[in-house]
Amino acid sequence: MSFSYAVALTGGIATGKSTVIKQLLLSGFRIIDADKIAHEVLDSQSDKIKKMFGESFVKDGKVERKKLGAIVFADKQKRRELESLLHPIIYKHIKEMADKLDKRAEPYIVDIPLFYEGGHYAIENVIVVYATQEQQLERLMQRDQYSKDEAFRRIDSQIDIDTKRDNASYIIDNRGNLKQLEIEVNRVKDEILREHI
Repeated sequence: MSFSYAVALTGGIATGKSTVIKQLLLSGFRIIDADKIAHEVLDSQSDKIKKMFGESFVKDGKVERKKLGAIVFADKQKRRELESLLHPIIYKHIKEMADKLDKRAEPYIVDIPLFYEGGHYAIENVIVVYATQEQQLERLMQRDQYSKDEAFRRIDSQIDIDTKRDNASYIIDNRGNLKQLEIEVNRVKDEILREHI
């Protein structure tokens, strides 16, 4: 069965998932990065993006992600159209990688920012990287230079972070500093490895 040894990693936008992934990589976990796959798939579908959204959203064969993001985060219908194009292709790539990793019979991480929103993956164990919505807003504005409204629209397009936390198998609390985050990651890593012995 696909995803037998998979542990999904999710959270909300700007909760610190990328930092956690770097630490899990250093701990020896193999990682499937859904975002990286999504970027590759998006560019591979640039001709269809042109047809759906217009010529100005593609430059030199690459999709202008920030520009496209501004449209799809403001319009649910357009976001659904984009997702219905991309998600089946992304899922196929992730499943192929997961099938290979399952043969190793050891836990691996599937980094899926929209795990709960998509609902496509039959993965039982889920890590949620948690920070408060106020921290998300602050970090997103600082990191990506979004206005408060833009940042809030992106946060609001996802399932509430507290709901995700309540459904998690493991919680990595990222409300503190980097040192505290490291302790959290190590704690969860040990839990996962203990359960898979």
